[in-house]
Amino acid sequence: MSLRLGIPKPGEKVEADLLVIGGGPAGLNAALYGRRYRLKTLVVAESVGGQVSIANVIENYLGYQSIKGIELADRFKRHVEAVGASIVVDRVVEVKRDSTGRFRAKTVKGLEIVAKSIIVAIGAKRRKLGVRGESELAGRGVSYCAVCDAALYQGSRNVVVVGGGDSAMEGALLLSQYVKHVTLVHRRDSFRAQPVLVESVRKRKNVEFVLNSIVTEIIGDERVRAVRVKNLKTGEERVIESDGVFIEIGYEPDVEFAKMLGVEVDSEGYIVVNDLMETSQPGIFAAGDCTNRWKELRQIVTAAAQGAIAAFSAYNYITRVFGAEKS
Repeated sequence: MSLRLGIPKPGEKVEADLLVIGGGPAGLNAALYGRRYRLKTLVVAESVGGQVSIANVIENYLGYQSIKGIELADRFKRHVEAVGASIVVDRVVEVKRDSTGRFRAKTVKGLEIVAKSIIVAIGAKRRKLGVRGESELAGRGVSYCAVCDAALYQGSRNVVVVGGGDSAMEGALLLSQYVKHVTLVHRRDSFRAQPVLVESVRKRKNVEFVLNSIVTEIIGDERVRAVRVKNLKTGEERVIESDGVFIEIGYEPDVEFAKMLGVEVDSEGYIVVNDLMETSQPGIFAAGDCTNRWKELRQIVTAAAQGAIAAFSAYNYITRVFGAEKS
């Protein structure tokens, strides 16, 4: 089981011990530990690094007092490749179990993969507001990633950030360096974000808090021009002029992918796992933000930890079911 795969080509059929679906901290750490257990390991991910790669600066990952997200993601990738795991940028669209107990997966680019075990680490997708004007103005002033788009608003009069978690606070901090004024709209008067982030934002003189309020409409023609905001306590509505709206209200799971795998999900659609990251389907494990575990503390370190546990469980499953048989 110690052989390396190399980099598969589109249309090729490959055999692996372990297929990791997802390229964030959970998936990449699962691949690292998969190789440490001498499993022939293949990672298939739509992007490498996951949310880490779009983070601005990371200051809470042990060993790095401060590091750019994209640099940390690149270090993860190079480490995983150095130990012999193969990484393919692609999307898995089909997974079936055959009569031998192996999994047969297909990707958008036509890659066919036969694997003894699967670790699902697909993270979660950005949640939308679901208000009028949002979809119509997406990419024309409506953004879901302040880190990605902040520089495009250099010198703008005002931008609106929606949310109260870490991503909203980080977005407001970053945008305050580019624009003249930032309006942060949050439906409560308290925040889910880390207190240190909230404190940093409050110190910014060009950031205004609009609390106990929601955005009910995004207004514009060719581009965003304003947002309509409603105060949840008074019912009062007002229009705030804005050159952009950054929606940072968290993430939601890919329910359809979980359904395709046939694994159990919770009431919110997250994949149900036990302490060993086992799903309801033998041989399929899950790790990171796509799972129902540790929702209260979604961090790089917790995702990576789950990835390591999932690889440990996958190794034990492969050993138990397939013995010392080589791929």
